[in-house]
Amino acid sequence: MSELPGIVITGASGRMGQMLIKTVVASEKCRLLGAVERAGSDWIGRDVGEAMGGAALGVQVTDDALEAFSKAQAVIDFTAPEATVEFAGLAAQARCVHVIGTTGMCPRELEKIELAAHHATIIRAGNMSLGVNLLTKLTKMVAAALDADYDIEIIEAHHNRKVDAPSGTALMLGEAAAEGRGVKLSDVRDSGRDGITGARKKGDIGFSAIRGGDIVGEHDVMFAGDGERIILRHVASDRSLFAKGALKAALWGQGQKPGEYDMLDVLGL
Repeated sequence: MSELPGIVITGASGRMGQMLIKTVVASEKCRLLGAVERAGSDWIGRDVGEAMGGAALGVQVTDDALEAFSKAQAVIDFTAPEATVEFAGLAAQARCVHVIGTTGMCPRELEKIELAAHHATIIRAGNMSLGVNLLTKLTKMVAAALDADYDIEIIEAHHNRKVDAPSGTALMLGEAAAEGRGVKLSDVRDSGRDGITGARKKGDIGFSAIRGGDIVGEHDVMFAGDGERIILRHVASDRSLFAKGALKAALWGQGQKPGEYDMLDVLGL
């Protein structure tokens, strides 16, 4: 039997799920051990490779997440908040690493994730790419260097099927900017502009969301002062970079103590 870490992918039929499966299968550092879908999916009971329109992979799609997790060393999860919270509890029971790329979670859901991390290794990030996490680090540094005379605006663009806004990455950048300024994002966040809003409040961190076509992901952090603007930018052109980052996180998590980590931990930044 292979000693390579066994990986389970949740949301197997989704675009990100299929990309994750392809990334795991192509890797020489792990093996695809399971594929999970919601109850009622027509993928249940089928070989996941054949369901994806390719050759059989010897892995049958299941809706029994706990059974799949119990045999695995890691779970990679890009699904929906409600499902991710449930998966976090099951992964904790199974004592396997839980990599979370799901965005749009509310404070109550994040609290449940935090509780699960008392018993399991959880790696959660609004974005799994190396470039975005470097951008996060730079955002914090620039925000710390510039005072509130520089307005901070975060502009993000995604495809027309994305259901949450601002994106998880935009919020991650906002948190970094707020931390650099020594404030709480919840106290300075401005993402609801419409109509006559009045003048911009000094010190606020603004968010704007664009949705259209097949945009994979674009994020700008703008520091706008009198007479100059500093713009930090990341453009993703292929979502495989998120899958590669998530797999890197799953492998890094092997042997780590229970707790909640992020990609900056994985990358040693």
